[in-house]
Amino acid sequence: MNIHVIINASSGAGSGADVQQRIAAAFHAIGADARISLAGSGSELVAFARNATQGVADRVVASGGDGTINAVAAAIIDCDKTLGVLPAGTMNHFAKDLKIPLDLEGAVGTIVAGHTACVDVGEVNGRIFLNNSSLGLYPRIILEREKQQRLGWGKWPAYIWAALAVLRRYPFLEIRVSADGHERTHHTPFVFVGNNEYQMEQFRIGGRACLDKGALSVYTTHGTGRLGLFRLALGALLGGLRQERDFVAFTTTSMWIGSRHEDVRVALDGEVAIIAPPLHYRVRPGALRVLVPVNDRTR
Repeated sequence: MNIHVIINASSGAGSGADVQQRIAAAFHAIGADARISLAGSGSELVAFARNATQGVADRVVASGGDGTINAVAAAIIDCDKTLGVLPAGTMNHFAKDLKIPLDLEGAVGTIVAGHTACVDVGEVNGRIFLNNSSLGLYPRIILEREKQQRLGWGKWPAYIWAALAVLRRYPFLEIRVSADGHERTHHTPFVFVGNNEYQMEQFRIGGRACLDKGALSVYTTHGTGRLGLFRLALGALLGGLRQERDFVAFTTTSMWIGSRHEDVRVALDGEVAIIAPPLHYRVRPGALRVLVPVNDRTR
C-alpha cells in the first residue's frame, strides 16, 4: 500500500501543520503510513498532484473541499492511480454522495480498506467536474464572494452579500443548447449541469443517488425573473418543481452550448473558469477510480 496525501492548507479548521499532524496520526493509528504534502496555494496543489502521477503511490488522496478534490482528480484521472478523499471543506458534496465518512478517522479507514468504485466524470472543453458545472448567476456569485473575502469578510457573510448583489443586477444569458438532435434557444439566468442526476425536490435538493449512470442532468429556465426564480425554489421545496411551466430539465450524454460572447464564466465544482464557447459538455462513464466504503452502491 502506497499512499500520497495532498492537503489544501486553506481548507478546514486549524493550521496546515496541525492538519498534517492529525492526518499522519490517523493513518499511523490503524497501522498505515502515508506520504503527506502540504499545499499552500492552488498552483502548489496542482503541482503536487501532477508529481503524484509519476510517483509510486497507487492511492492519491485529496484533503480539502470539492474544489481541491476536483484539482487532484483532474491530475490523476488518466493515469493508473486511485483517488482517496479526506473531506475538509464546507459542503463536501462528492464525499456525501459517495457515503464517504466525513470524520477524519472514518475517511482514513475507507482509504486504507481499499474498496474501489469507478464513477462518472463530467467534462466541458477538456476540464472535468465531479459534481456540477453552471453558467449564469452562480459563477458571478462565486466571483463576488471571493472579492468580499479578499476584503476581510467571512465566507458565509461574503456569500450572502454576493448573492444579494448579483440578484439585484440579475443578468441573463442568451444561449443555444444542442443535445440529442434538438436545439433550444434560452434567455435564462442560469444553466446547471450535473454529473448524473440530482434530486431536485422535497428537501432532498442537491444530492445524487448514484454517480455511475453515464448521464448529465441539465436544469435551466426560460425568461424567469426574480419572482419566478423564487417560485421555482419554493416549488422545489414543496415537491412541484418539475411541474413548473418555465422549468426545463433533461438528461443527456453530450451537448453543446453556444453564446454570442467571446468568453463565458463557467463554475466547475465551485471554482470559476473563463472558457471560450461553444461549450462541449460530455460525460465520461466510469472514468475515475475512487476509494469508497464497502457498502457503497457504486461498487
